[in-house]
Amino acid sequence: MIYKVLYQEFMGETPVREKTKSIYVEADSVREVRKKLNDRNYNIELIQALDAAHLEYEQKSENFELENI
Repeated sequence: MIYKVLYQEFMGETPVREKTKSIYVEADSVREVRKKLNDRNYNIELIQALDAAHLEYEQKSENFELENI
C-alpha cells in the first residue's frame, strides 16, 4: 500500500501549512511507515493510506515521487 506522509522537516518546528511537505512511502502499515522514517527526525503531521482513486490523482501531480526506503 502507498501512504502519503505530511510532515515538517524538523522535529521541533511548529506545524505551519506553508512549510508542510509530503512524501509517498510504500509499506504494509502506518507503523511500518513510521519505522522507515524514524531516522529522518521529521515532525509527522499525518500518514494517510491512499486508495486506488486517490493514488491515481496524486500520481498526476508533478511532485509525486515514491520514496525508496
